[in-house]
Amino acid sequence: MAGKSLKSIRRRKFVKTVKKRVPWLGHVINDEVTAGEFNLSELNVVPRNGSLCLACRGGRRLCGKPRCPALIKLYPLLNIRKRMRLDQLDGSSPPGVFVGRMGYPHVYAGPLVPPILGETSHFCAPEEWLGRSVDEIVNFRTSLIRGKFRVNVTKPFENDRFLNRTIEMALSKVPVDTELTFKKKPSNRIFLDGTLQPMGPSAILKNMKVGSGKTDRRIEKAYSDHDLKAEQAVLNLYLSDVPVSKIQRVFSVGALGIKQQRRMVPTRWSITAVDSTISRRLIEDQVKENKLINEYRVYEYNYLGNRFVVLLLPFNWSYEWIEAWYPGTSWNPHSQSIALSGDWEGYRGRTTYASNGGCYYSVRLAVAEFLAKEHRQASVIAMREIYPSFLLPLGVWINRECMREAFHQTEYKFNTLHESLDYIGTRFAIPMEDWIEASSLLKDSIQQKRIIDYV
Repeated sequence: MAGKSLKSIRRRKFVKTVKKRVPWLGHVINDEVTAGEFNLSELNVVPRNGSLCLACRGGRRLCGKPRCPALIKLYPLLNIRKRMRLDQLDGSSPPGVFVGRMGYPHVYAGPLVPPILGETSHFCAPEEWLGRSVDEIVNFRTSLIRGKFRVNVTKPFENDRFLNRTIEMALSKVPVDTELTFKKKPSNRIFLDGTLQPMGPSAILKNMKVGSGKTDRRIEKAYSDHDLKAEQAVLNLYLSDVPVSKIQRVFSVGALGIKQQRRMVPTRWSITAVDSTISRRLIEDQVKENKLINEYRVYEYNYLGNRFVVLLLPFNWSYEWIEAWYPGTSWNPHSQSIALSGDWEGYRGRTTYASNGGCYYSVRLAVAEFLAKEHRQASVIAMREIYPSFLLPLGVWINRECMREAFHQTEYKFNTLHESLDYIGTRFAIPMEDWIEASSLLKDSIQQKRIIDYV
């Protein structure tokens, strides 16, 4: 360390490798036996720059959260470790599949299987998670052990040894009994990084056996139609009441589209692609042909440290999504001020990817399907406040499902924009002036004069 200042040392990314044992587990986990069972041969602890995790060790709440996100992930991993003793796994896949994106187009893909036999469908069904605790949701995700095989997504059938069985699993309507054999026992590594979604252990597949499942005939029909374009297949499945999460799964494994053009799609991309495709088609085919609503409407829903509010205005279709992350939250961990970010589209839609990512499209889907069912058209401004009590990211599904639920809550109607904004101001902790400053559509609605204003 000689010749280096203390300041320069602190700026370096800190990665600590702990050999044989994890010294602090013993005094943050009450069960000493359980703590001892987690003495891995190697554990990589990778906190973010400026992270307080190593100083806090889960007991001093230095991050300001009511509970330690790292420990929320740790406890389910301990339970899984108790069930995973060898390099073989028997369980009922929900069914679930994960396709990675690192190294694209050469990625790792494979089944998600918990060490549990029986009814496990809820492990991969975010439509059923609303109202559950963060511990339950994290437990679902970390219980899924990922078997991995290498595949070129542009030529997926070159690895048909595993791919055909994975597709067979993805087409099932019910959990599928699965036996996985790994080249090595699934690794257990904990990354102290609040931005990662909960994810269970993973390992390279050596062999894979899939039991008989009950094929979903709606999905099987789309899979068997080799002349049906992927976009239309996605819409057909949605209109046949197939849950969005299942459509995302079969889209990801390359089971949809014209046969010669079928490709596997990384799971993260497939989620956004399906949300975007369905919402765009609903907007163009159903929403824009409807009459305008007659008033200003406000809907609201609160869940796990999030407050969602959506404002519908009696104008032609346009849409905006704005998020406000408080200091100490996952995407705003170090700042002392609230971070607002948003993006929008006008009547003609957009041609570039939204700056605030997949959540933009998940909320747009919830909004579009509500207006389509109402047979109405509106300009939509959806907003979300994220408080420090939102312990860790759970995926973009939370935006879609919370917004869906908001439309089932009490509907508040107002005659003017001013009245609706006054009401919203009582629901948010952030002043309404800050929301207006961050919003393109709100500023336009306030400043732009319309013909009706002169009547």
